[in-house]
Amino acid sequence: MENFSEPADWTFPIPIHYGPGRIADLPEIAKRNGMTKPLIVTDRGSENLPFVGELLDRLNAAGLHTSLFAGFSPNPLDHEAEAGKIAFVSGQHDGVIALGGGSGMDGGKAVALLAGCDVPVAEIDYQLPVPKAEHFPPLICVPTTAGTGAETESTAMITDTDRGIKICIAHPDLHPCATILDPGLTIGLPASLTAWTGVDAMVHAIEAYSVPDFHPLCDGAALEALRLIGGALKTAHAEPENINARGAMLVGSCLAGISFIKGLGLVHSISHMVGAVYNTHHGLTNAVMLPPVLRYNEPSLGKKAGEMAHALGYADESFAGLYAGIVETLDSLSIPTGLADLGVEESEVASLAEKAMGDSATDTNPRPISLPEMKDLIRSGLRDNR
Repeated sequence: MENFSEPADWTFPIPIHYGPGRIADLPEIAKRNGMTKPLIVTDRGSENLPFVGELLDRLNAAGLHTSLFAGFSPNPLDHEAEAGKIAFVSGQHDGVIALGGGSGMDGGKAVALLAGCDVPVAEIDYQLPVPKAEHFPPLICVPTTAGTGAETESTAMITDTDRGIKICIAHPDLHPCATILDPGLTIGLPASLTAWTGVDAMVHAIEAYSVPDFHPLCDGAALEALRLIGGALKTAHAEPENINARGAMLVGSCLAGISFIKGLGLVHSISHMVGAVYNTHHGLTNAVMLPPVLRYNEPSLGKKAGEMAHALGYADESFAGLYAGIVETLDSLSIPTGLADLGVEESEVASLAEKAMGDSATDTNPRPISLPEMKDLIRSGLRDNR
């Protein structure tokens, strides 16, 4: 495997600054992109982490008058995004630094989107007509887990509390001006979060590659993501201080995030709605639903199953080999075997299925699905689904 202890800068699809310790470059990068008073946005679980306070001190010492908004839940809510926008406007901030795992980065991107569009959250849903943008603040993304992979796009998953669903908000005119990939920030993550976020990244690449559309750039990113994740996930889980494994996972996660510009599939459409209703961890929910969705999609995967198995390093490059390798990985990471283990009740299956049918990820799944089939699929994921 490559040496991930060395720094590197890339320009595609946005400026990416990779390497252990690169968080120290944040003040310079913020100034370079016109920030004088940035707002750091993160989730409540990250607010009191030592490096967050150190980052605030570093930015302020560099003359950047920085404040912190840490009002986001693990599954960000629409009213939290509105509160973040109020903090941005009232504090007269001129840039957003989205910091954290999926929730912190989704929250930061939502604040930037709302500050630039000045409309309610639901009106930025990318399935609706795009609202007029006034002026988007510069946005820097700093992931602290190797899983979400959404640090190169403006897309953010936010729970619409009125409808009890997750929506994807985005705007074509907003892109992060930079992202910092510092694997040192992921050292010290609990083993469970390393596992859940790592499988989340793997699911992103699997679902994106499975989308039947012709998109060689995304397909190449997805396969490279699987190669890196397949070689590093178990090591990062077993050896949390291994910077090379942490670096491979962080880069693999970023590549997987780039690949899902192409679309996702049923793992995500179901996981989005389970998360909206039960407030489950997104990566964990994805991990639980991956086996039944793979079985459902088998007839439509064709040679892609073998190509993914090869990228993941499995000896058997048939669908059976891909499935067995993934199940073995999930078992080794102590992933539960059913949604019931996450608190999902059978009485909610019909409602979850109806909501999942309206998710955009359902539209790009490689195999079409009807509402009765969606109900059966979610029901098959409740218990002992491997």
